Amino acid sequence: MAVKDTDKILGRCTAGFTLLELLVVIFIISLAAGIVFPRLPDTEATKLKNSARNLGSGLRFLNDQAIVTKKVYRLHLNLNDNSTRITRLSPSGEELQADDQFMDRRLVEDGIDIEDVNVPSLGLVTEGEVTVSFGPGGIGDGMTIHLKGGEKEFTVIAYPSGGKVKVLEGRQEVDS
Repeated sequence: MAVKDTDKILGRCTAGFTLLELLVVIFIISLAAGIVFPRLPDTEATKLKNSARNLGSGLRFLNDQAIVTKKVYRLHLNLNDNSTRITRLSPSGEELQADDQFMDRRLVEDGIDIEDVNVPSLGLVTEGEVTVSFGPGGIGDGMTIHLKGGEKEFTVIAYPSGGKVKVLEGRQEVDS
């Protein structure tokens, strides 16, 4: 009790933190931040990876949808403005808006380039628009799509039989 009485007499308050305790906590927080922040993924690399995955899942879904519904769908890849569009072909040959909301979503994010598309029937296309048809048998030709974001690249490969789609890191070429 003598210590408490002395603190009251001297006007000291024992509640709160000392400067040393605050400095130790700030040091620990800055040390943890220094370890965690460099390991966070680059936003451009994340956008590239998400775009490659979205495109891959879009190709799988489009292939499956064409087989199940026995309808013809077309994937339009515009290499000039790096956009994708999916349409459904009517029996009269007219292109209609796709009837599934999944097909309306953006497959390639802003800032990610569709560098080139390789379709066996068209060859390597580096500019303009590429249209790939998905019929009742799925995708007719296989295709390879290269996406680029900054210095990194991803390759999306769609195989003609079975609807298999691979998403690979880096630039990969497929032997025909």
